[in-house]
Amino acid sequence: MSAAGSPVFQGEEPPRGSVRPSGLLDVLGVASVVLDAEGRIVLWSPQAEELFGYSAQEALGQHAARIMVHERHLDLVVKLFAEVMKTGEGWAGAFPIRRKDGTTRLVEFRNMRLLDDRGDVYALGLAADQTTVRRLEREVALSTRVIEQSPIGLAVLDTELRYVSVNPALEQINGIPAEEHLGRTVHQVLPQVDADALENAARRVLKTGRPLVDQPTTGRTPADPDEEHAWSVSLYRLEDAVGTVLGVAASVVDVTEQYRAAVEAEAARRRLAVVADASARIGTTLELDRTAHELADVAVPALADVAAVDLLEAVVKGRRSTLGPAEPAVIRALAVQAVDEPDALAAADPPGQVARYGPDRLVTECVRTAHPVMVPHVRDGDLPRIARSAEAAELLRRAGVHSYLAVPLIARGEVLGSLDLKRTRNPLPFGEDDLLLARELAARAAVQIDNARWYQNARNSALTLQRSMLPSHPRVTGGLEVASRYQPAEATSEVGGDWFDVIPLERCKTALVVGDVMGSGITAAASMGRLRTATNTLASLDLDPAMLLEHLERTTGGLDQSIATCVYAVHDPHKQQVRIANAGHLPPIRVRAGRRPELLDLPTGVPLGVGGVPFATTAVDLEPGDQLVLYTDGLVETRRHPLDERLDALLTLLDGPDRPLEEVCDLLLRTLHEPENADDVALLIARATRPEQVR
Repeated sequence: MSAAGSPVFQGEEPPRGSVRPSGLLDVLGVASVVLDAEGRIVLWSPQAEELFGYSAQEALGQHAARIMVHERHLDLVVKLFAEVMKTGEGWAGAFPIRRKDGTTRLVEFRNMRLLDDRGDVYALGLAADQTTVRRLEREVALSTRVIEQSPIGLAVLDTELRYVSVNPALEQINGIPAEEHLGRTVHQVLPQVDADALENAARRVLKTGRPLVDQPTTGRTPADPDEEHAWSVSLYRLEDAVGTVLGVAASVVDVTEQYRAAVEAEAARRRLAVVADASARIGTTLELDRTAHELADVAVPALADVAAVDLLEAVVKGRRSTLGPAEPAVIRALAVQAVDEPDALAAADPPGQVARYGPDRLVTECVRTAHPVMVPHVRDGDLPRIARSAEAAELLRRAGVHSYLAVPLIARGEVLGSLDLKRTRNPLPFGEDDLLLARELAARAAVQIDNARWYQNARNSALTLQRSMLPSHPRVTGGLEVASRYQPAEATSEVGGDWFDVIPLERCKTALVVGDVMGSGITAAASMGRLRTATNTLASLDLDPAMLLEHLERTTGGLDQSIATCVYAVHDPHKQQVRIANAGHLPPIRVRAGRRPELLDLPTGVPLGVGGVPFATTAVDLEPGDQLVLYTDGLVETRRHPLDERLDALLTLLDGPDRPLEEVCDLLLRTLHEPENADDVALLIARATRPEQVR
């Protein structure tokens, strides 16, 4: 007691109000019996009534030995009773007792002497059924042995979620002695584990009584502070025999190996998903820039926060490139991708720009050695070797670049360039799994990029060849003002067979030609060149248009590509008339001021090379200011729209205000020629001039 008369409690505050009793004594059914110095029963508990079979009225005042002990044990019991009362030393042991019904039962006794305030002596006997006692002893022993030897970590937490006990396995798992757990919470013992989630789960179990099985959690413990571990935690509410909540029991199983296997499996699944996505998205066209952008789009954000695709400038120009140890890398940026990273984008080379990276730069090392370069943890000192300039390095620092990876783009044994990857938002550094995925993407994309590179080079050569075969003509010839365009197909790199020609004739007349050789490729281009040469030769003879087409028809018999369409028109400024013959081509359009543009109603004829059908010449008025529009089918034909609908669109565009012919050509191509069209376009527009302009 304290000086004020209040009890002093060590460690815990005293309970306030009534506290529910433990159920253990109820399970044991401990009977209490008090005997006076003569061995007569003076107190008899309800448990004694149940254990011995005598009611209190029957037992009180009786000699205990006479109603509880068999006659053959009477002397022994009297002797033991006398020793207890004389010496004050207690006695404990199992003894057979006789119940009221005559049956015998082994009972576990604890006997001791009592002394009241008057100096009178009594004997207290505590008794319990031995079978019940032994069962509880076995259960306790089993529980103790299981807890101590279990490979599973076991703990008991009280209702405040403080450790009450832990077994040796949990000591090993946590790397903390048992005594350092006691009285502390999970959060206090293991700050690097997700303790909040565990404690919230434990509170739910305390409240509901529903166990929680296999709750996953990860973190680090003093047992292995440098490695992330995973555990499966199960929680159960503990209650005593009368339902009092004692706390929570927790079992902890280390499942790190399974967790890492699952993480690796998920990483493999993610890699496969990204690779499958790359297979579908990269190389949809043979455009070099678009293919590079497709690679960058796949890499962000699946692999990096910032991705750049760069090619060696020599490779872009069709040459092989080998770098010596002291040589810089001359690189052309093709694509850059990032999600909301303005500083990182500003640090990257803009697409299309050519930049020199010194021999000490990491991207130079990557393309020179043909091996990946990875810096898992980027320090400030690494940024100058990553960026092209000091200004770019500062931008990368501001962007928070903390991990870097460059992978070479290699196709058919040649290093084309690099895939450059940076992480800013993703907190994880690049690792071996990321390197594996990046190499897989780079390997797949490099082949597509190489194909696009060669096709683009071939396409550029094809365009050069195609344009060299098309005429250059004066803007004004005879009685016509003329504008023309040739637009190559966007979806193919092969040479097309479309052509046009403007041929000055005698007496200020002008021949206008637009034709289309069926097919594509060098054969079509060669056939086109021969037809154009033949047309120029025949035009010089001043033949009627129908007659000229008949001569061209015979020319096609010797061509490998023997089918072509053609419109041939001869304008006579003095007659203000144009004479036209058509060989299976789309009809020309006449545009007249104040009237809707019209498709000329001409005999269509058959394509050159079909034969057997004569051609016809039609005379059409073409007054000063009138326009004649000739075109190939690539301008109006698409796979998605009917031809009549497209021709109406062409007529509508031509029904606008009077514009310079060059602007009209640009308007028609910009509006009608779709990028996915696999056909090229030849367009020729002629406007009749006034007589005083005719020379």
